[in-house]
Amino acid sequence: MKNISKILTAIGSASLVTGLSGPLALAQDEDWDLAGFVENATFYRDGPGLSKSRNTGQFEFSKDFGKKMGMSGFRVSGTLRATYDATYDLNEDEWGDDAGGSRKFQNFNSTTAQAIYGGNGDSPWGQSILGGGPPGFGFDLARNPNDGLKVLGEDFHSPQGGVTIGVPVRPCDEDSRGCGLDDYMDFDKNDLRFPEFNDQLDFIRELYVEGSIPTGEMSELFLRVGKQQVVWGRTDLFRVLDIINPVDYSRQNIYDELEDIRIPQWIASAEYRWGATSIFEDLNVQLVWNFDEFRPSDLGQGGTPYSILDAGSFFRAMNNCWENGCTVSNFVPAAALEIPDDPGLVSADFAPGVIGIRDVNLPDGHDQGGIKLEGVYNSVGFSLNYYHFYQQLPVLRGDIESMNAFTGEMADWDYLIAFDIDFPEVDLYGGSLDFYVDPLKTVFRVEATYTTGEEFANTLEPDLFSDSDMFRWVVGIDRNTFIPFLNKTRAFLISGQVFGEHMLDYELERGPAGNIGIPNWEDNFTYTLLVKGWYKSDTISPQIITAWDHQAKAGTFAPSVDWLISDNWRLIFGANIKFGDDMGDQKFDDCRSCNPFPPFTASPGQTEPGSLGLGGIEPLGRFRAGPLASASQEDEVQITLRYRF
Repeated sequence: MKNISKILTAIGSASLVTGLSGPLALAQDEDWDLAGFVENATFYRDGPGLSKSRNTGQFEFSKDFGKKMGMSGFRVSGTLRATYDATYDLNEDEWGDDAGGSRKFQNFNSTTAQAIYGGNGDSPWGQSILGGGPPGFGFDLARNPNDGLKVLGEDFHSPQGGVTIGVPVRPCDEDSRGCGLDDYMDFDKNDLRFPEFNDQLDFIRELYVEGSIPTGEMSELFLRVGKQQVVWGRTDLFRVLDIINPVDYSRQNIYDELEDIRIPQWIASAEYRWGATSIFEDLNVQLVWNFDEFRPSDLGQGGTPYSILDAGSFFRAMNNCWENGCTVSNFVPAAALEIPDDPGLVSADFAPGVIGIRDVNLPDGHDQGGIKLEGVYNSVGFSLNYYHFYQQLPVLRGDIESMNAFTGEMADWDYLIAFDIDFPEVDLYGGSLDFYVDPLKTVFRVEATYTTGEEFANTLEPDLFSDSDMFRWVVGIDRNTFIPFLNKTRAFLISGQVFGEHMLDYELERGPAGNIGIPNWEDNFTYTLLVKGWYKSDTISPQIITAWDHQAKAGTFAPSVDWLISDNWRLIFGANIKFGDDMGDQKFDDCRSCNPFPPFTASPGQTEPGSLGLGGIEPLGRFRAGPLASASQEDEVQITLRYRF
């Protein structure tokens, strides 16, 4: 609890902001609906300490102008949000300018390394056994020093003989290494502290105009244009149909409300509402056009408290490899280097331009859009959906020109871990149902989607990626249930969901040293359960959320108590505790045995490029671990204090 005084300071700063909010409430115009809140969210994580001290101010406004421009109910609405996350100032040793340090890299079971470096044979960054000679080995330590680093995955697992890389973890204005991907994972300290104030004007959470044009006695055309969230789907936590807006996972991985972590986009929607017809109790069709610049989901970056799958750390480490060179642990068997009587693996210092991530290709079109038919038939709500969009999660595509580490020749080498980041075009077809079963007193929710065009890592392919059609579905149930020994007068909400995913073009083969192919699971299921109750005239609401990843064998348990102290003040106290297996149990082919530069990189008996399946946890084990197991070391205590005006 060494940061307790800093935590209290952060909460005090939120109280000061709260005190300044009073005049705003008094200045409300009678014609406008004005509201908002100020909030401090303070999270403390076992190990690194303070992981969030987020101070937020949000202002909401709306006005109905009546009939304007031929439309009824013409309304202007907006939401502005400003955030200051003090974590980067209060806990600089973990997340700020002083994060990281010097690091050593494993030479697993190498007797030669033990003799050179002593102890267990770990070698310092830039000083590995394979660090000179051929043109593709060795890098400038003055330009790429052993400082401000972490070892990829060190917060989640030990190397265990696998591949690891050094991750620069300081903000990009303090340490620019690994920040060479323009407009992608290149945040400086102010970008991290004040995330809404950027070139995309994210402090505008919503700003749109809307209205309806009557087209008949019951029907109307409803229009909305502006920066907004468009929500398709009927489920929570994990998205199936709800894919129009990308998501900011850097706020709190998957655990924040989707309303708070969707990234608003400039969107035009038109919805024709028939109302009741001779067949349907209600029927409407919606057209959606996202005319904004493409925005991928925000995965965080190396050196931030929240980076889903720790992917941001991997991408930053790999970009540094390409631009400045890097040390890769346990990369090659000592026997392949003709080191006698050494059964181990040794690290390699790669020169710039050999391996890593070279560039990011962000789509520049304005052609994301789709259609939804929605209605009610015999008290069953339904929707049919189609959407064309760019994949919001990145894919690493090989097939780029790089240097042969042994000869210096420039070419496109098969099976080489040198990539560009891309976001392919995807088509989604889906639908949903919701209905109430009276004998069970239960609401059922169903969603299903089929997508084409998504791409995934694949070590069977020369370019190390392939595409696959995907089928995803979710079944949810909601029931209000009395639990007499807990509360005799108020029912509890019990909500459960099962999410399923099936990869139709899955590839996996057994090689001489391990599995080769797509690291994702062919089939996986995630289960969630919410139990929520109310006490004291609904002013106190305890709840428990649990989630379990079937294949990763990992879960989370998140109890909390929400206390509405008054009409203005709200306090939430909670925790997020992981259980089950962790990322250390997930190993997969890491392409050390891919032989991109034959005969120099060939294992005994290997004559052609292609992987033998030698693997470790990094880098592809994160896709098997999923968002729960890859966050296994992120247990937290969480306090949120909000004042609404």
